[in-house]
Amino acid sequence: MCSPMETRPAAKRRPRDRKAQLAAVAAELFCARGYHEVGITEIAAAAGVTGPALYRHFSDKEAILTHVVLAGIDELIATTQLALRSSHPPLRGTHPPDCGDTPAPDQVEAALQQLAKLSVERRDVSALWRWERRNLGSAGQREVRRRSAELISGWRVALFAVRPELSEADAEMLCWAALSVFGSVAVHTTRIGKRRYAALLIHAARAVLHITLDAEEGNAWPAVISTDQPDPGVLRVSRRERLIAEAGRLFQERGFHDVSMEDIGSAAGISGPSVYRHFPSKAAVFMAAAHRIAERLELGRAQVARAAASERDALRGLASSYVETMRTSADLMAVGRQVSALSAAERGELRRVQREYVSEWVRLLCTVRPTLSAAEARVTVHMALTITNDLLRTGKVRARPQLHTELVALMSVAMGI
Repeated sequence: MCSPMETRPAAKRRPRDRKAQLAAVAAELFCARGYHEVGITEIAAAAGVTGPALYRHFSDKEAILTHVVLAGIDELIATTQLALRSSHPPLRGTHPPDCGDTPAPDQVEAALQQLAKLSVERRDVSALWRWERRNLGSAGQREVRRRSAELISGWRVALFAVRPELSEADAEMLCWAALSVFGSVAVHTTRIGKRRYAALLIHAARAVLHITLDAEEGNAWPAVISTDQPDPGVLRVSRRERLIAEAGRLFQERGFHDVSMEDIGSAAGISGPSVYRHFPSKAAVFMAAAHRIAERLELGRAQVARAAASERDALRGLASSYVETMRTSADLMAVGRQVSALSAAERGELRRVQREYVSEWVRLLCTVRPTLSAAEARVTVHMALTITNDLLRTGKVRARPQLHTELVALMSVAMGI
């Protein structure tokens, strides 16, 4: 017991925002290394707390991921609401296009500016939503879909204010495409000045939202370049090729860590142990699938090189070839950077292949738009690529009958060509 003259040591006070601090630390680690590569003890250590202290706020690692992914979507919703608040109520549920209480065009522009600012300053908001939501449980997935629909509903209301002639389906697709423009900040590491980057995002998103699809569809690349597998009825596909194709599909749907060799074998119609006759490990299957995608992209590039009459024509041809390739492929080259089962050399190889492919687009775009620096052209190309990557995996959008030509048109206007 302390005497009156003794002073008690000051009790350490727990920060009032400890949960938010833990979530921010986890988000940074998940973005840098991927969800599966980060342990909960690492999160606690990086935040300067013990494991038991972390569990006072989150039941497990998935709960942390759910929190940060949903918080990211909420931040996008709140940013949109803030820009449009003075003219219409909070964006909850659906909002019919013929409602008289709609945002004015200048407020739509303000929303684009605010979303661009958020995207540039907080890349993690888009990164985790884009890459890690598949690791959520069924309840988390449902909530992501619900809040995503809420976000798009708000954007659709804003778009109808300036384009009342659009159908519901067209407006929804254009809103998803614009969201992909902002989300593209999460797929690369190119750095340019924040103000200039925001301006490029706004320009591309505005162009996407104002595209006239019917007029653009007639300008698509004339020859759709097919990179599909041969028809088994004409040319039998080898077992190895079947394994590569099924592995790519499974990796896209579930992620590398949630796919086993048994899963790959079963999808290809063989037993799990038989897969090892063709590949020594799951990482080897992953690399084979990633290289097969790279080979198809290179085939498309070579065909465009023979047929294109100008740099602008070549860019549209590359867009058409990319859409066709990604229609049946997974974006494994980017995902592979966060797979620890791959060696450093393998991850470096995936980065090299991806960088060389994008560099061809950058060279062409710099020729067509000489006012862009190489870095500015690179981030612009990534905006276009992300539109296709996202929309091909987005609900009702991927069932649109003219999606190929629409995606080529969207990529083209996003690049300013």
